[in-house]
Amino acid sequence: MRIGTEAVPVVIVDGFSSDPAALVAAACAARFEPAAAHYPGIRAPLPPGYFASVGTTIAAIFGEAFGFVRSARIIDASFAMVTRAPASLSLEQRVPHIDAHDPGRIAMVHFLGESDQGGTAFFRHRATGFETIDHDRSDRYLALLSAELRTQPPPFAYVRDTTPLFERTALIKPRVNRALFYPSALLHSGAIAPDAPLAADPATGRLTITAFFNAE
Repeated sequence: MRIGTEAVPVVIVDGFSSDPAALVAAACAARFEPAAAHYPGIRAPLPPGYFASVGTTIAAIFGEAFGFVRSARIIDASFAMVTRAPASLSLEQRVPHIDAHDPGRIAMVHFLGESDQGGTAFFRHRATGFETIDHDRSDRYLALLSAELRTQPPPFAYVRDTTPLFERTALIKPRVNRALFYPSALLHSGAIAPDAPLAADPATGRLTITAFFNAE
């Protein structure tokens, strides 16, 4: 699908893995640790062979949807679970964000949790109209957003709907074994409901696999 006025391609693949139950079992046996950077939760290493099993599908997506046909390098990949309570979120975690500016960077979220604890939402910054933030837009966007946040700080909540500063352009709901691919420069956020339990147990929590690629 293409979302927003910028018509950015986003790919949804249902039935992504041939054995999602084995991935959940691997997550239950894995050792999770607090995530680095701005991710509001915990991460754990993936089992060997994960990308070998889905590599052909990923290559087709990168070529057909995003126009990258030469190569794709994995920058980072892990099991990931959102566990941080809304009341403890930092300012950066309460507004939409991007993962990288570069045009060849692609993000993936592979949903594995049984319950609907939140999908992924995409946004447009109202003041600029930007839906993606590249190098050329970054300075203007960050300066304006910083000024806005000084007078209109967001509530202590995950951003999942339209707000005074951002308009939601799309919401991708989670489904067991659904994978989502999108350019890392696209403004987005985990669409976590206020009453989501955010358990740290992979069997019951918001279990995903997240990955970031550099493609050409």
